[in-house]
Amino acid sequence: MNSPVSASDKDRVVIFDTTLRDGEQCPGASMTPEEKLDVAEILDTMGVDIIEAGFPIASIGDFESVVEVAKRTKNAVVAGLARAIPGDIARAGEAVRHARRPRIHTFVSTSPIHLAHQMRKSEEEVLEIITATVTQARNLVDNVEWSAMDATRTPIAYLLRCVDAAIKAGATTINLPDTVGYATPDEYRAMFRTVRETVANADRVVFSVHCHDDLGLAVANSLAGVEGGARQVECTINGLGERAGNAALEEIVMAIKTRGDVLPYTVGVDTTMLTRASKLVSAVTSFPVQYNKAIVGRNAFAHESGIHQDGMLKESSTYEIMTPESVGVSKTSLVMGKHSGRHAFRDKLKALGYELGDNALEDAFRRFKDLADRKKDVYDEDIEALVDQGILTAHDRVKLVSLSIIAGTRGPQRATMKLDIGGEVRTEEAEGNGPVDATFNAIKALVPHDAKLELYQVHAVTEGTDAQAEVSVRLDAKGSPVTGRGSDPDTLVASARAYLSALNKLLARGERLHAQAAE
Repeated sequence: MNSPVSASDKDRVVIFDTTLRDGEQCPGASMTPEEKLDVAEILDTMGVDIIEAGFPIASIGDFESVVEVAKRTKNAVVAGLARAIPGDIARAGEAVRHARRPRIHTFVSTSPIHLAHQMRKSEEEVLEIITATVTQARNLVDNVEWSAMDATRTPIAYLLRCVDAAIKAGATTINLPDTVGYATPDEYRAMFRTVRETVANADRVVFSVHCHDDLGLAVANSLAGVEGGARQVECTINGLGERAGNAALEEIVMAIKTRGDVLPYTVGVDTTMLTRASKLVSAVTSFPVQYNKAIVGRNAFAHESGIHQDGMLKESSTYEIMTPESVGVSKTSLVMGKHSGRHAFRDKLKALGYELGDNALEDAFRRFKDLADRKKDVYDEDIEALVDQGILTAHDRVKLVSLSIIAGTRGPQRATMKLDIGGEVRTEEAEGNGPVDATFNAIKALVPHDAKLELYQVHAVTEGTDAQAEVSVRLDAKGSPVTGRGSDPDTLVASARAYLSALNKLLARGERLHAQAAE
């Protein structure tokens, strides 16, 4: 059996990351193939056991992304998701066969509400489907995961029959997800104990948890499932996912690392890479991390209360249960400036967790010099925003060349914009109800589209009046939202970059759909 851990390692919890699959299903959080490879690389490097690379049947782009992740991943198991449909399973098998350690993850609904309204199948028909599709998957790869979608709303007697059928058909991992975030920790823990104690040969498989955060219980439920005997946790960086999201990988890992007294388990993740992974996922999905987010939020290790500050000065453990360094947070330094050279810049990037190729490094260094000329103090956060901006725009078809604004109390405000559109530089002037509106109107004039602006949000990367602004923009095209982010010391330039980031994602999506329709 191609299992990620030995059967004797009973206290080892396997980390299954589904950022590239379930995380990407978060509205507006789509990633390009290149961005998926960047995320997969950091997941593999930090010691994630299993990377769910995508849903191969969903599109040609998803299939090709899974193939590339499978080819490049050095250590982790690479999984492809498949519905309990023969075509899905065959497609997933074709995608993951390139991996050193391939897995097919197939699922089917088991709850009465899903069977009645989504599957429109009887319980006996679903049991036959489980046997047939798990057998098909096992004939393609040795490592097969089976999931009972909406397990927590499935009658336990029927769930036991489904799990038994999956194990008999050759599943090596059994996942019992809280698909709609309905369960409580006690219920979830008890479900796993009942299944493991009742189903024959349950000791031969790894049980897995997969929890959604609709009631804010995803992490608590996941850990309860582990207490109930599960030894695989399915989670995402930053808790990204559908609706309210998934259990956050960084919270699961640090809870186990920090509370070994009540959670006597081990994980193989290098925790010092958690912050870097969080920032990368935030950058490529354009989903900002909330300031008070556990573990990786900007305020996770900040102390403003006088009582807290006094305690911290006397002994950090008074108010910090883990060190910033343990999750990859270092004290912000101001050593970089306009006189810093390439070697120092490269060393700084390595310290921040970036490994750039020669061309990318040269581009980042040029933009760093431009920033240093405009900004007195260059913080680590400034450099991270600068590099992430480069990652975001590296493959954009439409790029900002220049922007000039006429603004003030006497309107109307006017924007003059120059864009590089597929290699052709075009200029446009537009008026608006304020400089931001004028900027966005100029973009619409140069690249006509019908997308609706759903979100416009600004915050400062660091302190000071010369701080870089980081802007988030969400565009919705016919119910399909995308989010873009941009940064610059000039808030209006950052706004233009954020809008263009989102627009480029819409254009790329349209091109992929057009290519699929033409086949």
